[in-house]
Formats: sequence, C-alpha cells, structure tokens
Amino acid sequence: MFDPPGLGLFEWRPLFHVGPVAVHKPMVLCLLTTAVVVGLFWAAFARPAVVPGRMQSLGEYAYGFVRDQIARPMMGERGDRWMGLLLSLFFFIWTANLMAVVPLAQFPVTGHIAVPAVLAGLVYLIMWVVGVRTHGLIGFVRHATCPPGLSRAETALVAPLEFLSVFILRPFTHAVRLFATMFAGHLLVALFATVGHHFLIEKPTPLGVPVGITGVAFTIVVTALELFVQAVQAYVFTLIAAYSIGDALDPAH
Repeated sequence: MFDPPGLGLFEWRPLFHVGPVAVHKPMVLCLLTTAVVVGLFWAAFARPAVVPGRMQSLGEYAYGFVRDQIARPMMGERGDRWMGLLLSLFFFIWTANLMAVVPLAQFPVTGHIAVPAVLAGLVYLIMWVVGVRTHGLIGFVRHATCPPGLSRAETALVAPLEFLSVFILRPFTHAVRLFATMFAGHLLVALFATVGHHFLIEKPTPLGVPVGITGVAFTIVVTALELFVQAVQAYVFTLIAAYSIGDALDPAH
C-alpha cells in the first residue's frame, strides 16, 4: 500500500540535548547555514585586494546585486547603510532554502515556521525602532496610517485599514509567505520522490513502473523549479524588509 508523505516530514526527534535544551535537525541546519554564509563572506573579504581574486570578485558581485536590486530601489542612497542587514538576510535565507536539496540535510530551514517568524519579527522590531526614532511614536503611526491628500472622512476610513495592514498583517504575511512556499515545495518534492521509490524499488509491477518513472521525472522537474523559487523567496523576503525599513525612515518615500 502506498503511504504518501505528510506532516511527519516536519516533525523531528531530538538529536541530542544540551542541558534542558533539545537540539533538533532544523536547529543544526540553521547553525550550519550561518557558518556557511559567514565562512563564504569571510573568505571573500578577510583580505581585500586591489586586484580581486575569485572569491573577492564573487563577494563583490553578491554585494552589488543586493545593493542595486534591493537596497537602493527600496531605500534610495540610505540603503547603503543597511547593507549589512540586507546582505545577511538575503544569503542566509537563500542558503537556508538550499538545504532542501543538499544531500543528508534535505530540509529547507525556512520550512520550519520558527525561522521565518524570527526573521520577520526582527525586521518588524527594526521598523518600529527606526520609525519612532525618526518621527516619534505618534508621528510614525500617523504617517504610516494616514496617506496625505485625503479628507478627514477618507482618513477615518483608511487609517484603521492601513494600521491593520502595516502593523499586524505585514509581519504575519512576511513570515508566512516564505514558510508556506518552502513547506509546500518540500512536501511536493517528497511526494514525487516517494512515488518513484515506491513503484520502482519497493513494489515494482508492470503497471506501477511507468508511474514510478513519472514520479522520478516530476521529482527532477519540481526540484529544478524549487531551486528557482528558493532564490526568488530570498529576494522577495529581503525586498519587503528593505521596503518596511525604508517606509519607517520616510513613509512618503
């Protein structure tokens, strides 16, 4: 009997304990992701040279991409000051997503809701700190919820909706968009891979073999699509982070 994969893919038994803390596979992969990103940029910029080597050139290209495609379009020239955060966000999320296709890892770190929630919460906290520091508490809330050029009646109607959108729904959707995409993609790849394994390895039959071959083919296609989606989701998450912080600096920008 074919047993399709389900939510058990996202339930992990502790690998070991550090005192009272249970360490699970997603936690280990999160630390590994951090180590990979830090290691790559350390290798690229630890000893910068006038004539860059291969790693430095790659690092400079990565920096330029985030600056020119995310930071400056969303925040203007002020985006350069936020490159440390945005660069880290983009490559941490991208690398965390890629863990889904790394042998032995085979799990997207951002497919665990805690990771996108913490990242979105960090952006949300920064947005509040920057907005209040720049405009004051009342000024920040007013400019974020009251678009200019509206009458009092229109403002009374729009302001509650803007408050709900900016301060409640935005951080929620910021986290859930990334989580849901990685969750669904991982589940879909697992489904087709299980179909291929079941009908080709476990219980091959004349009628089942074509189904198994189709499962393997779809596994390859969906994995290739997932690689594209992983990069897009890292880009979208970082883009929204840049927009949120830029909006807090200048809601009318």
